[in-house]
Amino acid sequence: MITEHVVLPVVPGREEDFEAAFAQARTIIESMPGFLRLTLARSIESPSSYLLLVDWERLEDHTEGFRLSPEFQRWKELLHHFYDPFPTVEHFHQVA
Repeated sequence: MITEHVVLPVVPGREEDFEAAFAQARTIIESMPGFLRLTLARSIESPSSYLLLVDWERLEDHTEGFRLSPEFQRWKELLHHFYDPFPTVEHFHQVA
């Protein structure tokens, strides 16, 4: 299992719209092969910042299966215009 870690810097004032769009986008990623679970959390100190954690069976389920899928285009349409700057995605594997 790997965990995708992304801090999402949402444009201030667009948080409600982002959360509504994410509710739609969530069904897309949940339907992908290798998807296990996700959490989305909003920062208390920086309310325009969100933490997305997605667990995948394998790295390739995210980097190839999801990102190269037609469904990813819809994900991008729903969410990518909310970010400034664009987020950096990192992948982690559990060590303890």
